[in-house]
Amino acid sequence: QVQLVESGGGSVQAGGSLRLSCTVSGTIFSVDNIGWYRRAPGNYRELVASIFSGDRTTYADSVKDRFTISRDSAENTVYLQMNSLQPDDTAVYFCNAAVQISVRDAHLYEYWGRGTQVTVSS
Repeated sequence: QVQLVESGGGSVQAGGSLRLSCTVSGTIFSVDNIGWYRRAPGNYRELVASIFSGDRTTYADSVKDRFTISRDSAENTVYLQMNSLQPDDTAVYFCNAAVQISVRDAHLYEYWGRGTQVTVSS
């Protein structure tokens, strides 16, 4: 079965940096895209950054100049480098992947990781 595992969360002071990683494992044919979402306490889940086939990327305006998403296709791993972190970045960060599981099924199926906590203090 397909699983997503996030790591790299933690607690930092404002201005610090963290690098999150998300690894997709299981019997799959290909990973089409992977995105990072976050949900702050009492807030809705929002898209932070995504990376697609061909390494095309998108970012939320609030993180565009501070975060960088990258992809290691050979290992089906995506990273989110987060610099200049601010208290407003405090949230649980979730990884989401759209996966083609076999050559016989062209549909993309979405899977979610369990999340990793990022806490930024003043």
